[in-house]
Amino acid sequence: MTAVREVQVTFDCAEPERVARFWCEVLGYVVPPPPPAFASWAAFDAALPPERQGSAFACVDPTGAGPRLFFQRVPENKSVKNRVHLDVRVGTGLVGAERLAALEAERDRLVGLGATHVRTMPADDVDESCIVMQDVEGNEFCLD
Repeated sequence: MTAVREVQVTFDCAEPERVARFWCEVLGYVVPPPPPAFASWAAFDAALPPERQGSAFACVDPTGAGPRLFFQRVPENKSVKNRVHLDVRVGTGLVGAERLAALEAERDRLVGLGATHVRTMPADDVDESCIVMQDVEGNEFCLD
């Protein structure tokens, strides 16, 4: 059996670069360098046929530890809840009020970047608090 060594997370979206740059800010990711023959991603994009311009964008973890995120333009709008989502782990190791404060601080930062706060799920007898958010195109993710 072959082991999986790399994972890429792909987002279907309307504006790939806009969504990718949002996630760069959320996760501390960066836009990778353009292909060797191009001075910038804009130059690469301009070399594509018109129907493919702006159709994809990516970002990567600068440490190499996290997965590459790939964003591809699709013709249909988001119409239902996404079945897979990212959990942004900002409260790891924290409990109670300290955890909730960390989650709320990150929520406020991300709202400033264009995210939407959907709901806060307070701690109960089983689980600690988490916050459900949406990115700039309405894709749900959690602050956990």
